[in-house]
Amino acid sequence: MTATTNPKRLFAARSGSYSRFIRLVRYQQGLRAFFKVSALLRSGIRALDAGCGTGAVLLAFHEALVARGFVAGPLHGFDLTPPMLERLRASLQARRINGVELVQANVLALEALPVAWSNYDLIVSASMLEYVPREKLAAALSKLRNLLAEGGRLILFMTRDTWLMRQLIGRWWQSNVYTAEELREAFLAAGYSELAFHNFPLRYRYLNAWGHIVEAR
Repeated sequence: MTATTNPKRLFAARSGSYSRFIRLVRYQQGLRAFFKVSALLRSGIRALDAGCGTGAVLLAFHEALVARGFVAGPLHGFDLTPPMLERLRASLQARRINGVELVQANVLALEALPVAWSNYDLIVSASMLEYVPREKLAAALSKLRNLLAEGGRLILFMTRDTWLMRQLIGRWWQSNVYTAEELREAFLAAGYSELAFHNFPLRYRYLNAWGHIVEAR
């Protein structure tokens, strides 16, 4: 399966469809449930959402922090597609969430990020790296690793390579899909030393049929 060569154009045209699709499958709720039981969350955590899109992960992460009584630290997000960022900014304003910085950027050109965007305790990324050319996945993961603080973690949510996902996500959303072994090889090539695969909590276990959850450092 080969991803579209122009994800920016794809998601600019389908930003509304994408928002409706993830609402239908309760994707954000599943992400929030995952973070609510994560041992990585704490007050003051410095976090980056890589490929934030319309904010499913960023908002779920923030909601989990608040639900657990933690005070959010610096929270940043970047995405390639302006209409997706506009939708996220509107959501943040509607929810009166302040202190979140967003910029347009390409994961393969992270030198364009603000200089202060580094030393993250946690980087999260969902449904973005599927659109990086397969031969550049390790390079993208390496660029994200360079933004982590000592002991920092990357949490990746990535579409599985199954027959159903090849049809539903690979064809309709024009993305790559990956096996666990392919992801393991890419992370090791990118210089990560520890890798663990997780599942969504029981109530949202159906989302495990969609994707992998990988924790790396």
